[in-house]
Amino acid sequence: MSYPIIRLKKGHDRRLRAGHPWIYSNEIVPPEPPLPAGSLVRVRTADGKVFAVAYYNPHSLIALRVLTRNKDARIGRHFFAVRLERALRLRERLFDRPFYRLVHGEADGLPGLVVDRYGEHLVVQLNTAGMERLWGPCREALDRLLEPKSILLRNDSPVRTLEGLGEEVRIELGAPPERVRIEENGLPFLARPRGGQKTGWYYDQRLNRAFVRLLARDQEVLDLYCYGGGFALNALHAGARSALLVDSSARALELARDNARLQGVGERVTVEEGEAFAVAERLAGERRRFGLVIADPPSFVKSRAKLATGLRAYRRLAERCARLVAEGGALCLSCCSHNVTPEDFRREILIGIRNAGRGARQLAFAGAGPDHPVHPVLAETAYLKFFAFVLD
Repeated sequence: MSYPIIRLKKGHDRRLRAGHPWIYSNEIVPPEPPLPAGSLVRVRTADGKVFAVAYYNPHSLIALRVLTRNKDARIGRHFFAVRLERALRLRERLFDRPFYRLVHGEADGLPGLVVDRYGEHLVVQLNTAGMERLWGPCREALDRLLEPKSILLRNDSPVRTLEGLGEEVRIELGAPPERVRIEENGLPFLARPRGGQKTGWYYDQRLNRAFVRLLARDQEVLDLYCYGGGFALNALHAGARSALLVDSSARALELARDNARLQGVGERVTVEEGEAFAVAERLAGERRRFGLVIADPPSFVKSRAKLATGLRAYRRLAERCARLVAEGGALCLSCCSHNVTPEDFRREILIGIRNAGRGARQLAFAGAGPDHPVHPVLAETAYLKFFAFVLD
């Protein structure tokens, strides 16, 4: 049986023809009779050409998310098996250990789906009504491909509310561990799939954490928003003398301490629970200086409406951090908001550094690691921005 048709309004097919995977609610003719959220449909342009198979949500600004340009495709276990195996083969080329993001939504041809792999354990996010409705065949394909010991659904992302979905955390298979040992950049870490932030670990910063090793030898390090200590512990591995790890979450600091002990560097680590801005202000008042300062905050810009306020927050963070960097030291700052362009983020950092009375030279700019591929026409998949500067 063929999927129902949804038509685009005249003149609203340019982005679809250019390969964009999203179609907005103001670009379509609402179907009659109405279709439930998550329905599979075929997309037809105003001139009558069927272009794609997508899933539909009448409650979302993004009304259609394209699954395939094969207009005759059937979306079931075979479809997911092909897409998942393709994603797996890519990661196996990139990494020699099974610790990575296996599926990164639209960039892997599976909109609304995130799968992070922790060896034999999977953490899955179903962020759209369409992907939640398709979870059955997706789950079957994952089982056959990887035979995981456990699958945890971390459906607690705020983006689900935009789809008309509730938030939940649910065990789908087996007994997901509270903590699981992973390896990153040759170092052992403990991640927290069940109760940690996001899916338990931030795989996207893998290569940026490796980069800070180049700046770390013989330095004192400050790691703000440290979570499990990934940046600071990479720096210590490269010869940093000491590291101060700061986070507002006591559980994150507990994880960071345990990771430091696991790596045998606990005696070089100090942790402090507190809000990063306040801690940075106090350290500046104490005239503390560090050869390497790293700040990887949560998103300050949750929506376009918050852009101006969020950019000012990044500027203030850069200023406070710059006051703590020793002369000739390095400052590394990240932004995980897709609403902020690299140019805007860089500008706010440089204004903040200048407001601190410092000069700077840029050392590096990077995004997420290659297990977070970027869809060529969907800027939202290039969300992470990482800048490194040396300060005068």
